[in-house]
Amino acid sequence: MSAAGFLKITRPANAVMAGVASVVAYLIATGTLIPAVILLLVVVTLITAAGNVINDYYDAEIDAVNRADRPIPSGQISRNAALWYAIFLFAAGIAVSVFTNPICIGFAIVNSLLLAFYAARLKSMPVVGNVAVAYLSGSMFLFGGAFTGIDGLIHLTPLAVMTFLAMMARELLKDAEDVEGDAAGGASTLPIRIGVKKTAQCAFVFVLLSACASTVPFLVWGWGIPYLVMIGMVDLILIVAAFRALHCDSPSCIRESGASSALKYSMFASLIVFVIAVIFLQ
Repeated sequence: MSAAGFLKITRPANAVMAGVASVVAYLIATGTLIPAVILLLVVVTLITAAGNVINDYYDAEIDAVNRADRPIPSGQISRNAALWYAIFLFAAGIAVSVFTNPICIGFAIVNSLLLAFYAARLKSMPVVGNVAVAYLSGSMFLFGGAFTGIDGLIHLTPLAVMTFLAMMARELLKDAEDVEGDAAGGASTLPIRIGVKKTAQCAFVFVLLSACASTVPFLVWGWGIPYLVMIGMVDLILIVAAFRALHCDSPSCIRESGASSALKYSMFASLIVFVIAVIFLQ
């Protein structure tokens, strides 16, 4: 085992970005930042990291086929150590959430349980597992908004919906990439059930719906034409990425299209657009 393995298995960039998203959500809800938002960053980062670790724990056999370079299959961390590491991270995240408010504590507990249940059971279920991950991604915005109370949670719902839809598309494409390993591991994902091509078509529909949802801040919040132009550019990247996968009928084709990675980086870009919009346009 190695220290690098313990860090790598958390997928630190993704975990920290999730934490940043919750801080951005608070900024959107209030128009300002306070020192206490560090709690949001820490809670979401820890629980997201825990989710990544527990996912790799349950996926060790599948990753041996699809992702042999990951920490457990490559021997950088033992499977048993990964389990205890995940438990520690979940507990730490929930413990820190105690210093927020009851709504945020509820999110921390429910999302932790859902992450563990997803890794253990839901991931192998077609669509249900995808919905769980998409909800968890969108809930980062709900969590940040909830730090201001129920009104903030409601205010951030449109961005949570947009994120949910985009992540549904990405999750479906990721499943399409991993058909061989998932099948070997006994999973029954949507592309295994209906085929890669139809799954890519479903992903494209979710991307289009996400693009429609992204117009809400312009139509309702009054963020203006500059926001619409910036988010329109991000939406275009999302649409083009999903379109590139439409002709694919094999996992290798989906991987070569780069659609899943493009969707991931487009979501990061949307965070930047939100920050610019709330600082300069709100």
